Amino acid sequence: MLTKREQEVLKLICKGYNNVEIAKILHISKHTAKAHVTSIINKLECRNRTNTAYVAGKKNLT
Repeated sequence: MLTKREQEVLKLICKGYNNVEIAKILHISKHTAKAHVTSIINKLECRNRTNTAYVAGKKNLT
């Protein structure tokens, strides 16, 4: 299960934003953004952020 913040980050991943852009939008550090992205990738058992966006779309997570 993704946290509320992870869900916000996932939506931005699906829109094609990189970690620095996500950090600016959510007013967090780029390191925190990367940690969220890594956590999402692991929780969804994906290989990378592109695969994560695909899986999110298939599972209707956004």
